[in-house]
Parts: sequence; C-alpha cells; structure tokens
Amino acid sequence: MDRLTDRDRRTENGENEVLRLHTYEAAARERLPGPVWDFLAGGSGTESMLTAGREALDRIRLRPRCLVDVSRCDPRTDLLGARLAAPLGIAPMAYHRLAHPEGEVATARAAGDVGALLTVSMFASRTLEDIAAEAGGPLWLQLYWLRRRDLMLDLIRRAEAAGYRALVLTVDAPRVAYRPRDAANGFAVPPGIRAVNLSQEVMAASHGSRDGESAVARHSREQFDASITWEDLAWLRGATSLPVVLKGVLTGEDARLAVEHGVAGVIVSNHGGRQLDFARSAPECLAEVVDAVDGGCRVILDGSIRHGADLAKALCLGADAVLIGRPVLWGLAHSGAEGAAEVLRLIVEEFEETMALMGAPTVAGFGRAGVTSPGCDHLSAR
Repeated sequence: MDRLTDRDRRTENGENEVLRLHTYEAAARERLPGPVWDFLAGGSGTESMLTAGREALDRIRLRPRCLVDVSRCDPRTDLLGARLAAPLGIAPMAYHRLAHPEGEVATARAAGDVGALLTVSMFASRTLEDIAAEAGGPLWLQLYWLRRRDLMLDLIRRAEAAGYRALVLTVDAPRVAYRPRDAANGFAVPPGIRAVNLSQEVMAASHGSRDGESAVARHSREQFDASITWEDLAWLRGATSLPVVLKGVLTGEDARLAVEHGVAGVIVSNHGGRQLDFARSAPECLAEVVDAVDGGCRVILDGSIRHGADLAKALCLGADAVLIGRPVLWGLAHSGAEGAAEVLRLIVEEFEETMALMGAPTVAGFGRAGVTSPGCDHLSAR
C-alpha cells in the first residue's frame, strides 16, 4: 500500500477517501474474529475507563500563541538516550499476531519507518530477536513480575543482547482484572499464536478455553507475583544495566516513590481501561505525576491518544512523550506494517500542524501556559 499523500486515498470507485483512525478501527473490527476484537477492544468491569481518558483529553483546551516563526517545525525529541522523530511510541500490547500474521515484526518495521519507539510485550507473539532484526528504531521490553524470577532474568539477558534500550515494568496488574467480554467469550489465545518468548508450559493456561472465564486472567493468577513491593525494585535494577521504567503510575505518592527507588521513568497509564474500573483516567493524573517527580525522572502518558493535538496537550502538562496502543493494532489488521505506519504518520502529521498553529516550533515550546481546562486549577496557565 502506498504512503498517504495529504492523508488522501482513492477508493475503487475513484472517490476520495480520507483515512482517519476510525477508518482503520472499522476495518479491523470487520476483519477480526469477534472474540479477538473483544479481547483487543474491551475493558474491565463496567468498561467505564474505555471512554474516561478520551473525555478527559477532550476537556483540555489549547491556548495558542501568535506571531511566532513556525516556518520550520521540528517535532524531534530524545527519550532515555533514543532520538525519536516525534514524542511518540507504541505501548506494550501482547500477541500482535492476533491482528496480522507477521505480528510484532511488522510493528517493528512500522515504528522504524516513522521513527517511533516500540515497547515490546513479554507476551509478544514473535521472538525478541526477530523483532530486533526488523527494528529501525529504539526498542524497550515490557515485563510483568512473574513468580519465577529466572524467567524474567532470561528475558532481560536476551533483551540486552538484542539491543533493547530499557525495561518497562507494568505495576498496575498484580492480576488481570475481570473483563466481561473475555469472560462471556471464554476467551483463550487461539491455536497457532502464543507468547513465544516464554515456554509453552508457563503459558499453558492462556490457551485453555473455559465457559464464562478468561484464560488470560486465569494465567495471570497462576504466574504473576502479587506479593512484590517497592523494595523488590532493587533486585530488578541490580539485574540489569538498562534503565527501568514503571508503567501504571497514577498518583503523586507513587511517582515520588518511583523517583526515590531510582527508576528512569514512569508511564502514566490506565492499562487501556483494562484494569481498575472507575479510576481517574491517565490524562487526569498526568499533571499530578509530573509535579510529584519534579524532574527526577521522565514522564510518559499512555492511553486514549487519537489525535496529534493529544501530543501537544500531554507535552503542555509536562509529559516527555506519549504512547499509542490500539490504533496501531487497527493499522496492522488493515494492512500490516504499512497500515501501522500510516496510523503513526497520521498522528505525527497532525502534531506537526498543531505545533505550527500553537506557535510552538519545537517540542520545548510546550508548557502549562499552553492548556486550560474548566474546573481544573492545576491546568490553568502559569
């Protein structure tokens, strides 16, 4: 598939079709089996968190400046030693082969083509080494804390050898929350797709379908260590020379503890609306976390990113970058690596336009004075 020109394509009838993210979403929903779509799209509990982040971002309004030289806008930035074409990365998501046969290898090519970060899930459906071989951009490895630390250590060593640049520990999932769609479908990872970086024995529960129960949730209860505390981070940091980033931090209290325990970054995230129901959304927590770390580590926003203007809002609130999740899988389902790359390009192109219209020709030009939100004093210009 050719690259988008002016975000415009021709349909088979010769009519112009503007591809927005909803176009990719509709295509993915049509092409993927119902239980797979529900696994990718669903949330926990009442699914209230699936819309909370988007609603929070929509409440934030931009305050543009005028008569600024924006003849050249530069969206590039650095994140933990990696040069990115824009402050944008791909969030960790398991089993990309659910969306496309090439799985994470295709995602790695897409991220490299656009100059974006790719965070690879420990439950990736392609090997860490195969993904790295196709990656043209920086890679991070995401981990859940397993009961068997030897398995975590093996993944860490493989990631180090393959050139991954950071470890991302997910801290908001001591167990997988109840997800009604998966339970109703008796969802299990389909035959022919598995988390190839871990043994079949360790992953066995993920493939055992039972009526009224999610196999993924059952697997987490068997394999995740729900007893870990802040003190356990010393083991992880001591096991690697790679920087450690915590994903799932939503409070200033935990953000300060993260800095105290020497992490290199925190990701403000609601796990795609798939963990704690009725929590504050990640965008609502961002300013609090940024203020709490006070420059002591990098801060990344994950969740509900759908527009280039969302990057601007996150940067104004103090984030160093954002991660995008489901839309990348929509692009994969639509047209593999090219579809995923086009999703990323669309976000970057919109961000570049927002930079120009905001009067912010560089990433450093965004600050709290650039946003406001009714009823939220901490977002007021200052």
